[in-house]
This record gives sequence, C-alpha cells and structure tokens, in this order.
Amino acid sequence: MITYGSIVPLIGGESLGIQESLKGQQPEWVLSYKDFEANDSHYINYLQKHGWKNDYVFIDENKSYKPKKVDVVNTVCPCAGLSTLSTHSSSEAAANDWMYETAEYVLDKLKPKVFWGENAPGLAQKVGIPVVEKLRKISDKHGYAMSIYKTQSLVQGYSQVRNRTFYFFWKGNKIPLFDYIQRPNVKIEDLLADIPNDPNDSMNVLLNKNKPSDYPLYKYILEVMHNGISHKEFIEQLEHTTNAFEYIEKHDSYDKLLPWLKERDHERCYNMIDRMNTKIKNGQNIMRRTTTFPKNYIGAFVGHLPKLLTHPTEDRYLTIREAMEIMYLPRDMDLLNPSQYNHICQNVPVKTAKDMADQVNAFVEGRLDNQLIETKYLVQNNKNKSYDYEKDSLQLDEFMV
Repeated sequence: MITYGSIVPLIGGESLGIQESLKGQQPEWVLSYKDFEANDSHYINYLQKHGWKNDYVFIDENKSYKPKKVDVVNTVCPCAGLSTLSTHSSSEAAANDWMYETAEYVLDKLKPKVFWGENAPGLAQKVGIPVVEKLRKISDKHGYAMSIYKTQSLVQGYSQVRNRTFYFFWKGNKIPLFDYIQRPNVKIEDLLADIPNDPNDSMNVLLNKNKPSDYPLYKYILEVMHNGISHKEFIEQLEHTTNAFEYIEKHDSYDKLLPWLKERDHERCYNMIDRMNTKIKNGQNIMRRTTTFPKNYIGAFVGHLPKLLTHPTEDRYLTIREAMEIMYLPRDMDLLNPSQYNHICQNVPVKTAKDMADQVNAFVEGRLDNQLIETKYLVQNNKNKSYDYEKDSLQLDEFMV
C-alpha cells in the first residue's frame, strides 16, 4: 500500500487528488506552517468529518515533531512570486521561499520516494530559472533528481484554461517519463448544470447577490442588441465564453451604448464606458473585468471570475458550491468562512491533481520502470507532447521557454 503525507495543502485540491487516485485513502499526516492555518482549515475539517484522526502539525511551532515515514509527500506552496509579480523581481520574491523551505525539510528529514508539488507556469519559463537552480541544489544535496511537467487543465479534459507547472523530486538518479494526458474538455455549462440544487446545502449561497441582467451593459445586450431575449437564450447562442465588454466591442460599439446609458441615467456606468471608449480610441489598454458568460470553457478560475461568472441557464451569479465544483472539490466539503472564497482558487483542481497522482503512484508501484531516464533534470510538456533532459552539463535555459 502506498502511503503519503501532505505539507502545506491549502484547501486540499492536490491532496484530495491523491486521495481519489488511491481510492479514498487518507494521508498519514498533514504538516503546515501557522501562516497557512486558515487556508488549510477547510481541508482539515473535511478530513476530520470523514473520520481522519491523524496528526495536523505546524512544524514552525513544533520543531521536534517526527512524522511517520511515507512513500510520497505533496505540497501546494504559495507561488505568488512566479505568477503575479513582474519578470524583473518574480524569481527572487519572498513567496518562493516556501518552496525552498519545504523542499529542504522534506528531502532532508522525511526522504520519501517522491516529493511533488504544483506551481505557476513561470517555474517552467526563463523567469523561473533562478528558482529551479535553487531547487536543484537542494535536490542534488539530498540525492534526488528533479523534473518539471508543464500542463493545462483544459488539455487534460477539464473546463478551464489553467496553465500550471508540477515539480517532482525523485529519490536517486532516474526520472520517469509521464504519459501525455489529453482529453476533450468537459463543457463548463454542462459541469455547472450537473450540480444538484440542494436547499439544505450550506454552500448553496450566492457569491454575488446581484442579478446579471440588472447590470446596464448586459441589459443593453439583451434588450437592444438581441431584442429582449432571455439570459438562457443569450448563453445558448454564444460560441465561446465572453464578457459584457468584449461582446459589445465585437458586435456593437460604445458610441451606440453611451446615449442609451445617458437616457436611462446610468451615470456611473456612463462615466466608466466614456473613459474606456476614449482610451481605446487613443490606442491605450483597458481592463476588461466584468460580468462573464460561460460557454465551452473559461479562463483560469481566479481573481474576479468567482464573483462575476454567471450561471449558464439561470439569471444569477454562482454559488459557493458551484465555485467549488469548478475546482472539483467534493460536494460534501464546506468552505468554513464564505468570505474566504478566494481560498477555493488558491488551489489545484482535484482532477488535474489526480492525473499527476496516478503517474506518481504508477512510479512507486514500478509500473513506469520501462519509462525511466537516467538524468538529474527533466522537463516534460504535456501540451505539445515533448520532453528534454540533462544529458551532461547543458545550460539550464536550454530547457526553458
């Protein structure tokens, strides 16, 4: 039986992916740092609700704790340093220190067969080279080889474009080539339509209580551009996900919209569109974060989307349960504090993680022995089905794009 533990699981998407891959098997322990207690709390509550009685320990407060030996350790360390900062400072961001600290702790003290985690796309790009160099030094020091797997949730068959990088430390000097995981994607409208509307579900509350069709721009789209069609009819005629700004810019114009807004005394909206229209005419960029309509697949489910993505058939925004479903979190899992809805997004979609866990488990069980490459560093790209690995003393940037 494969055993595993998690360190800094956050809301638990990756750990739940392992649990799903192992047919419901729970972790031997969960380690974290006090700073992540709020993020971890939803996952720990879910485990305990299902009878888990193992240790949850903050290793910065209990430095003498000695975890049970396990085959696999996983993590979802925060990666703001490689996802939101500028390319001039991102690779040196303090947020990346969690990656180094957990890698040093796990490889030095726990020595699993595999330690793996998830991070931003930047880890596999040139901006991530300084981070990879530091991780490789830790890997080499403790007798591990390191690999990176670049992928996208959409390519793996799910409903959002979520470019991510998984990183792995393999005990020894051999790295397995993973299978390439590519499937037709589940349509976002089908995913959301499949969720039971349970009035007793405490997560069945709206993230945004406003009605989408009351938003002046969307009202204009429905009433003027489409002669009074319903929200459901509007979504049905879409070819792909779009938002109110993009739709008006492509199929109408702000010059036509502005008088309509003025006649109806939508002063705030009028002023916003007037400023945007001027910027566009002057060749300037604008931020297009607004009510978004789902069709086929969506962008990465982060930032503004949880509160501005509409339901595909009902004239409303999403519930907490629906937001959790997009990340494939269990339907009996609770978000302990609804105001912390961003914790849902600071996560790995469970099914994306399960695909990775399936590969790791196959390695531990010896089912990838015929796919092993003797090297200390390998990069594999699931999107274009390619890989490269260190054959001698090649420069690291030869692997990055």
